[in-house]
Amino acid sequence: MSSEPPPGSGQQPPDDDPFRKRPPDEPPGDGTGSPYGSEPPPYGGGGPSGPPPPYGGGGTNGPGGPGGGPYGGDPYGGGSYPTDPLAGMPPLADSVMRTLARIIDMILVGVVVWLLTWGFGVNEYDVDSDRIEIGKSFWQSAVAAVLYIAYDTVLTARTGQTLGKKLLRMRVANLDNGATPSVQNALARAAVLWIPFAFCCACVWTAVCGGWSFFDRPYKQGLHDKAAKTVVVSTK
Repeated sequence: MSSEPPPGSGQQPPDDDPFRKRPPDEPPGDGTGSPYGSEPPPYGGGGPSGPPPPYGGGGTNGPGGPGGGPYGGDPYGGGSYPTDPLAGMPPLADSVMRTLARIIDMILVGVVVWLLTWGFGVNEYDVDSDRIEIGKSFWQSAVAAVLYIAYDTVLTARTGQTLGKKLLRMRVANLDNGATPSVQNALARAAVLWIPFAFCCACVWTAVCGGWSFFDRPYKQGLHDKAAKTVVVSTK
């Protein structure tokens, strides 16, 4: 059975993703080496202390086991976690830079939302003879939710980068293998971030969801990252 994703899923086949972490004994598919510059040692290190541990852990300490894999326990606790999920990835992106990238994205999409809702006469509040049509605010929120989710999902599933992230040189990656998120993961990530933002608690939810990365350890994940099991890494 083929391991490639079904046609139309929007996800690159794993072997074609230059960012996917590979087992130590698997050569890069295109012969170009590391997508981040000079070739690093095999994932997990190696060197004088011996070969790196098997890719993905394995045994009772592998992903999903006690202390192994994303969310499977403390990855740094007492040596019980033989492979750090971040091994072979670039460093995690700075939370301040992530916030700036998100502000850029919000401004870009917000301008489009405003133009569309203004052009179709769907304003947040339409005051006419002391009557406020609150219903129109729902449709503006719906337009905002659709556009923000579509923007985030399409660009994240395609390259791992929204325009803000590309400008500030960072990308979204799967925590378990470093690959570009699938359409399903990108959609889940975007929905957790943007649905509450659009409909009920824009400022509060953005601060809580995105600001979570300032305090989260060890992966600096926002709540939307946790939902999709992703991290944001630097591409500098």
